[in-house]
Amino acid sequence: MAKNDKDIGPRVDTPTGTEFVGHEWDGIEELNTPLPRWWLLTFIACIIWAIGYTIMYPAWPMISRATTGVTGWTSRGQFETEMKAQTAKRAPLLAAIAATPIEALPTKPNLMSAAVEGGKAAFKVNCVQCHGSGAAGSIGYPNLNDDDWLWGGDMKTLDYTLTHGIRNPDHPATRVSQMPAFDGVLTPAEIAAVVAHVRTISGQRKADGLAQQGAALFATNCALCHGPAGKGLRNVGAPNLTDGIWLYGGDAATLTQTIRMSRQGVMPRWGQKLDATTIKMLAAYVHSLGGGEATPAPQEVAVSNVPIK
Repeated sequence: MAKNDKDIGPRVDTPTGTEFVGHEWDGIEELNTPLPRWWLLTFIACIIWAIGYTIMYPAWPMISRATTGVTGWTSRGQFETEMKAQTAKRAPLLAAIAATPIEALPTKPNLMSAAVEGGKAAFKVNCVQCHGSGAAGSIGYPNLNDDDWLWGGDMKTLDYTLTHGIRNPDHPATRVSQMPAFDGVLTPAEIAAVVAHVRTISGQRKADGLAQQGAALFATNCALCHGPAGKGLRNVGAPNLTDGIWLYGGDAATLTQTIRMSRQGVMPRWGQKLDATTIKMLAAYVHSLGGGEATPAPQEVAVSNVPIK
């Protein structure tokens, strides 16, 4: 009489001595190999650690907040603590920068160096969106590395521009340079002549009859702001048209569009968003980029709406 299957017992893999679990796939059977003891102990330790963590620290999300944990620790709180410590550490240096007139910063190398580094950090947060990470600008956003400035490139002037912005209609102290749109004032043929003259004085075109006609129109309509030779006037923020630096472009099509429709670019007034010391450091950083100018003598400072690029 054959024995019952229960009497036979579990099947065992002869080479390993491990029981089969009864699963088979295309003749391949599964062994009931136990987990290594080190792995099992590690798994249990992880479970114990996870339970302890959820008790001690914020862990489980709820409707409006997460569980706080018995320690009350948060990464936000740790960050705020570290920021307060850094602020307290930097307070004496910032106070010294704040107390020093901006035009006197270059005479104090340690303060100037600290101001430039602080301005560099502030620039990365507030200014790279328009002027680029290297401050090289783009179409409609000035390059802050060169020495071409609309209102002036000394630190005091830069500080004013940063504080009051460009064309902020709600702020009476803002910088304003208002070029009229000549569409309807000049005919298309006359605008083409002015473009030819501007391209001639900037070295992009040889003088010809059209450029001579444009020179007469320029003297009548443009010289008041740009000057008779087209070199610009800083007291009204009019750009120099004789160099190779252009905010929107110096090709014929772009100049035609500029003269026809004008340009009304805007820069925010940072005086309502940043503290005066941060703005001073920003001015020091921009001044350090390569195009910074010396502070002009008092009699040379224009009395009016004065800097930026």
